[in-house]
Amino acid sequence: MPGRVFMIPWARGIKMNAFVITATRSMRDYAAQTAKKLAGFPDIASLGDTINGVDILKASCFADGEMEIDVGFSIRGKDVVLFASCARNEAGIGVTEAKIELYHAVDALKRSQARKIIVFEPFVSCSRSDRTTRRSSVGLWVHFKILASLGTNHIITYQLHSDKSKSMVDPAACLFDDIPALNLLKQHLCDVYIQDLRTLEGVVRPRWAFCSIDAGGEKLARGFANAFGAPLVVAHKQRDYAHVNRIESINILSAEPIEGKVLWIVDDMVDTAGSAEALIRVLAGFKPAEINLIAVHPVFSPPARQRLAALFDEKILNRVMVTDTVYCPCAEPERIPGIEVVSSVGLSAKVIHAIITNGSMRKLLRVFDPALYLSPPPGP
Repeated sequence: MPGRVFMIPWARGIKMNAFVITATRSMRDYAAQTAKKLAGFPDIASLGDTINGVDILKASCFADGEMEIDVGFSIRGKDVVLFASCARNEAGIGVTEAKIELYHAVDALKRSQARKIIVFEPFVSCSRSDRTTRRSSVGLWVHFKILASLGTNHIITYQLHSDKSKSMVDPAACLFDDIPALNLLKQHLCDVYIQDLRTLEGVVRPRWAFCSIDAGGEKLARGFANAFGAPLVVAHKQRDYAHVNRIESINILSAEPIEGKVLWIVDDMVDTAGSAEALIRVLAGFKPAEINLIAVHPVFSPPARQRLAALFDEKILNRVMVTDTVYCPCAEPERIPGIEVVSSVGLSAKVIHAIITNGSMRKLLRVFDPALYLSPPPGP
């Protein structure tokens, strides 16, 4: 099935690049939602009430399995925002085929003389393949290298697995933005569970605590602890590197007692939920008031759903909070009780708006401040 494209025409008086939003088969619905949200911006809305949608990316496969992408609409001289996912996706395409389709799409857009190609990949599925050892490939470097060499001008993603990964993209060849999507989850905490400064100061700071998934994730958890003024708990995980996704032991480091606290475990992604399950069972022995899990990317590879559902059934886990950067049909209350999915579509629209209007993304990159967010607006 072809991808969807959404075109905003040029309008006199609007300082805006002519652009189109399109997607590989993996993210058509997400791109459609983002375009709809983008149409709500005042300067975009002034261009007209309708956003034209046409199918321009057509994927064809030959008998031997090879692929070809055809662009069925003129995009010459326009900025193209290409949404893609190589993780689990709405089209049910596997990782390898999704990557090949993305690479072919970039090549087709380049040959169609797009002015600029912006690849928007909310979750980079190969982000954990970022370690250089003597005889291993580095999947993330390979992915970025291919995209840049094919002619991608700008890569955008959410919450990359490690800061060092950002240095894999040469800014002279391709721009790169890693948007801190954990801010979406901080804002959701404020909107749903805190709501005012009194609760932040009287309940959150003395009764909550934020816990890292392991020593490497301490920075993420510390960001939450510092933002909300709550204690930090660090989990030190020892892996069995002879086997994939196997943990030998977990040690808990905390300056304050955990008993009676509302714990929030923070991570950038949940894959098989093996680390999360092991940590939650260890933390349960400290008798906290409740244990919750926060993560940006719900990868949820098997047997993640079963592990999380079991923790809910045993009354050990209270809630799981994730975003929609990965297509997640199992993220439904009847399949995983207590799960909350926070939409990233509005943030994606803001990112695109900043780019096409040549505006600043400073507000989207700054550290989220709950106290400032919950403060009442100044009077007249």
